Amino acid sequence: MLKIKNLKKYFGGIKAIDNCDINIDKNKITALIGPNGAGKSTIFDTVSGVIKADSGKIIFNNKNITNLEPHIISNLGISRMFQQSKLFNNLKVKDNLILALDNDEKFLKNLITEDKINKEEKEKIMLILKQINMEKFYDKVCSELSYGQKRLIELARTVLKPHKFLMLDEPVAGVNPKIRNEISKILLNLKKNNDTILFIEHDMNFTLNIADYVIVMDEGKVIAQGKPSMVKNNKKVIEAYLGE
Repeated sequence: MLKIKNLKKYFGGIKAIDNCDINIDKNKITALIGPNGAGKSTIFDTVSGVIKADSGKIIFNNKNITNLEPHIISNLGISRMFQQSKLFNNLKVKDNLILALDNDEKFLKNLITEDKINKEEKEKIMLILKQINMEKFYDKVCSELSYGQKRLIELARTVLKPHKFLMLDEPVAGVNPKIRNEISKILLNLKKNNDTILFIEHDMNFTLNIADYVIVMDEGKVIAQGKPSMVKNNKKVIEAYLGE
């Protein structure tokens, strides 16, 4: 579904992505892992159009999306959850989530009120909020949420947006074990419904338990890939994380 070929991105003399090749299979959950500074977030940024690649190609559903504008890439069906919160803090939870369902830019120009949410949309929003045990926050202003609660709403918004491909940057960072398990169930259920998911995560227990395939990066390059059982015992992976 997603193919990255000979991708390069340098920041001055730093090789953030160094001639990288990655293939993401359809209807699978793929984890992109590696130590800090490995190039994972830069991969996400180039795929979603936030930054421009220096060279190489990014192919999504057989379409070259290299260096397209973020809104174009998003409208092609790539929905991304960022590491840092992108919520509208002055809006309520329900308003942030209805924006994910409405692709009409005119909607942003109007004051969001309950009557703009139809029955079907409200049911979708309440369903995802119940799945993450956040339904009581439906009418809460996002600025009043904790960091962990904001992460959950970010995930809900990413999933609600019409998509073909999900990119999740540290989806369980800052959440408690109970919610982490709920997120795991949500992602596995999405895969059952034929979603394709690529995620970055530092929680190795979560990663190895949920991923079908793991890609490991270090210093801008892929150093190992395969099933979780193969990757976790790979010598290069251990050295990259432990610095041995």
